[in-house]
Amino acid sequence: MKLGQKLGKVGVAAWVVLGALGSAQANQKFCVYDMLGATGDLYNMTKDYAVAMQRNGVTIELKGYTDERVATEDFLTGQCYAVIATAFRIRQFNSVAGSIDTLGSTTIVRNGKIDIAASYDVVRKLIQTYASPAATKLMTEGNYEVSGLIPLGAAYPIVNDRSINTIEKLAGKRIAAFDHDKAQAVMIQRIGAQPVSADITNFSTKFNNGAVDMIAAPTLAYKPLELAKGIGKNGGITRFPIMILTYQMVINRTKFPDGFGVKSREYWSSQFDRAMQLIKQADAGIPPATWMDLSAENAYKYTLMLRESRIDIAQKGLYDKRGLKVIKKIRCNVNPADPECTTKSEEDWK
Repeated sequence: MKLGQKLGKVGVAAWVVLGALGSAQANQKFCVYDMLGATGDLYNMTKDYAVAMQRNGVTIELKGYTDERVATEDFLTGQCYAVIATAFRIRQFNSVAGSIDTLGSTTIVRNGKIDIAASYDVVRKLIQTYASPAATKLMTEGNYEVSGLIPLGAAYPIVNDRSINTIEKLAGKRIAAFDHDKAQAVMIQRIGAQPVSADITNFSTKFNNGAVDMIAAPTLAYKPLELAKGIGKNGGITRFPIMILTYQMVINRTKFPDGFGVKSREYWSSQFDRAMQLIKQADAGIPPATWMDLSAENAYKYTLMLRESRIDIAQKGLYDKRGLKVIKKIRCNVNPADPECTTKSEEDWK
């Protein structure tokens, strides 16, 4: 082989190697939804995440969004290789992880009372379970992999009239229902109320303007979304978690090194207490007089009602049965005395 040909081949090989290195070192764009965009708490946590991932050889460029629909659409069209949004939006990429944010699935009742600390412990154990390398198969659907789960807080019923203090009194009332989570409308109709089409950008405005009588939201939304306006003097927040919400991160796994998803999930699992501190601060920021408490009888009755609804919705194909099976095992690990733990409900699906 002539020297010129050898040099030519060396040059081509060098160009290929340098090109590969260049693509590996290119910034990975992450679309991050936060109620407050780039000034929010989640966005700030994601900045620390980006620093940690850089130590794992991945350089991340963050872009903040206040509309999670736009964030997920940008992810779908390849404008970013990862997205963080609520589980309601991420469920389209992984229905197992999306099962965390389902009616009453993480709620623990002890002695007739909601045990909120134990309920969050269910979420903690779930996040730890899914952070394991052994869970990678469950966390992956096609080219998409869930790479982080972050607690957002319990979704509490928020009403504009304190007399709406039982399920029965919700009959005929208008309740905001997200279009992209069909289970919400099913549940609202099940209790005889009227679902009103909404999404995360306008549900609080509809409540504050009186277009709906009730919304469900975490306390972290109370100040940013100015929910005190809709609550007014006559409304309140019922201390009953309809579900515990999560932010979820999903990546296009073809754009990241092997094993990145596990490292990412492990990082976010390590941030659980940091997220819980923000939730506790938000809980404490609610004026004490705004809270309403259920009787022990109703707390237990409504938990059973949510369980029945959850099973029915899963049978309709709107919730992932595999995810609910995992959650049931963890609920019974946290609260083995619950009567449901002696049954095969949510384990042997038919």
